[in-house]
Amino acid sequence: MRDPFQDKEIWFLTGSQDLYGDDVLRQVIDQSTAVAKLVDGAADVPVRVVWKPVLKDADAIRRTVLEAEADDGCVGLIAWMHTFSPAKMWIRGLERLSLPLLQLHTQANVELPWSTIDMDFMNLNQAAHGDREFGYLLTRMAVPRKVVVGHASDPRVQREVGMWARAATGRAELRTMRLARFGDNMRNVAVTEGDKTEAEILLGVSVNTWGVTELADRVRDVTESAVDTLVEECLHRYDLQAELRPGAERHGGLRYEARVEIALRSFLEDGGFAAFTTNFEDLGPLRQLPGLAVQRLMADGYGFGAEGDWKTALLVRTAKVMGFGLPGGASLMEDYTYDFAAPDGLILGAHMLEVCPTLTTDRARLEIHPLSMGDRDDPVRLVFEADPGPGVVVSMSDLRDRFRLTANVVDVVPAPQDLPRLPVGHAVWSPQPDLPTAAHAWLLAGGAHHTVLTTALPMEVFHDLARMLSTELVVIDETTTPTRMEHELRWSSAYYRLLARP
Repeated sequence: MRDPFQDKEIWFLTGSQDLYGDDVLRQVIDQSTAVAKLVDGAADVPVRVVWKPVLKDADAIRRTVLEAEADDGCVGLIAWMHTFSPAKMWIRGLERLSLPLLQLHTQANVELPWSTIDMDFMNLNQAAHGDREFGYLLTRMAVPRKVVVGHASDPRVQREVGMWARAATGRAELRTMRLARFGDNMRNVAVTEGDKTEAEILLGVSVNTWGVTELADRVRDVTESAVDTLVEECLHRYDLQAELRPGAERHGGLRYEARVEIALRSFLEDGGFAAFTTNFEDLGPLRQLPGLAVQRLMADGYGFGAEGDWKTALLVRTAKVMGFGLPGGASLMEDYTYDFAAPDGLILGAHMLEVCPTLTTDRARLEIHPLSMGDRDDPVRLVFEADPGPGVVVSMSDLRDRFRLTANVVDVVPAPQDLPRLPVGHAVWSPQPDLPTAAHAWLLAGGAHHTVLTTALPMEVFHDLARMLSTELVVIDETTTPTRMEHELRWSSAYYRLLARP
């Protein structure tokens, strides 16, 4: 996957005014440059942070915001009021702001030089009330923003800024994402439906459909030499089931899946698509439901949704962008079945074929097994178990007047016993606060059955992303109770209906 952060920037804006004189403003420039460098140099901040000249009047603020909005590389703004910056100067600029905003409530010094403090020092270091003036205006104008408080050298502050920068890059990805659906969604299924026009208006993602025959034509045209090269790669990367090895009776199944991957990849690259869907009910001339091909494309950063579920596909891609460079992975997932006997309960998650191998650091097994759905040849797939560790399971549902993200904090754990007969990639997790409560809350929230499991990102990133997208986020964690969830859902529904009124 190409580094999604390499051509992205966060602009660092510093507020002040002309009241203090040139000497003070020179110190403001020096100190704000130093703070911006601290943030830019932090290992936890994946995006380049670019210092911009100190803003002292309304026209400069408005022009800077407009320049940021017009710059495709700028994914967000960090604002710090170094001295007192009268907030009415910011109104015209904030009216034009659609980019994500982070209010960094910091100061140049970590501790106070108590014995030498004079009024010159106090006039220079006024962020403690300068940011309060700015915060008042942001609240009055209902400008969404993340607030981070602390010195820019603090690892906690750098981590919070970094997580916000990841979400801002995810938001930027959505604004330009193209998603290809091969066929429609699974017949008679409710939650995989959705308003694609509204998704493009609110999120930016373009969702359109192509016939499976277009993919089948490309599959037919793949050369044998290209298939040979990809099969050789699989021989080195995975442990192959004996019947899939060259010369064995089912090696042809692997070669066909390689052909599908090559065709799919070329289609996505040629069309500039970052995500896609398939549907086992709409395979046309394809001999197999794509399994290995989908898994390998997801591992390379593509978003995917099964059964035409484009909302999950865009979430998978966004999670992969936001989590780039972090340990762990992201994948299409589905809560398949429960273990109520385990302490607090366990969920076994999987799908028919298409679980991404980025969830494991182990060497996956390449196998071929029957699939009762789709009425095609037995598909080839990678089989593995997800590594243990913290994770988040998140889905997107269309509630007619809004999209809702439902997210559950989970702990991925080793399966209590071996699963020698389960022929798919899978994960086992313990949902917070426990299985009965988490499942109860998920059902109340109308969370989808297709989800994204990410073991790279904390819940904080999804809070940031939902704020940037003005999208509802329902969180299920250790504090959740069904009664509280019912109340929160009612409040949230009332809020979004009031928000939608003209």
